[in-house]
Amino acid sequence: MTHASRIVVVEDDAEIRSLLKDYLQREGFRVDVAEGGASFDRLMAQFEEPDLIVLDLMLPGEDGFSICRRVRANSQVPIIMLTARGEDVDRIVGLELGADDYLPKPFNPRELLARIRAILRRSEPRAQNETKRLLVGPLKVDLEARTVTTVGDGDGDVSIELTSAEFDLFACFVARPGRVLSRDQLMDWTRGRRPDVFDRTIDVQMSRLRKKISVGGEALIKTSRGAGYILAVPVKEA
Repeated sequence: MTHASRIVVVEDDAEIRSLLKDYLQREGFRVDVAEGGASFDRLMAQFEEPDLIVLDLMLPGEDGFSICRRVRANSQVPIIMLTARGEDVDRIVGLELGADDYLPKPFNPRELLARIRAILRRSEPRAQNETKRLLVGPLKVDLEARTVTTVGDGDGDVSIELTSAEFDLFACFVARPGRVLSRDQLMDWTRGRRPDVFDRTIDVQMSRLRKKISVGGEALIKTSRGAGYILAVPVKEA
């Protein structure tokens, strides 16, 4: 990273909040903390958009689900949510609302750090000589700007808003058109880990991605029963 990335931690537990702030600052990040929705809103209004948000779901007053929903209405900033161990439904709902990843409590701060660095690394602009603008079926994909738009037909291009995690997932298919990609491969490439049997991160994000990039009701990514998913449209340089 070429600058000190700014992270906002939203956590009502004062001890965890202080621990994360001190730990992440020692690792070279700029860190702001909030104990709930009101203080989070003040931070967002006072400063520029952060590079990443660490968001606890179980907050007094406005919960993390509501905050995540509000953020996603206006921003694609990466969000890592903190969830109570065993609350699978909470994790799934959070992912459906647009969170990029989750970490169950109690957690090791080093694992959170690894997740943060992985997401920020994937979000970095590519080197100039690696810049590619591609036509993916009826879509234009800019791998440097991390944007996806429909090809205009007189009304101009229309932007498709993807979260950081959704773009990473789509990029896996764009790099491997016509190839069946398994759930395990997608989790390894986008999250740097193998999924356990109950981990539905990829399933939820794949469902969101396919809905967003479907054109005229036609899904561009098809299911290969029992094997995974495949990008069913050609990819070429724009």
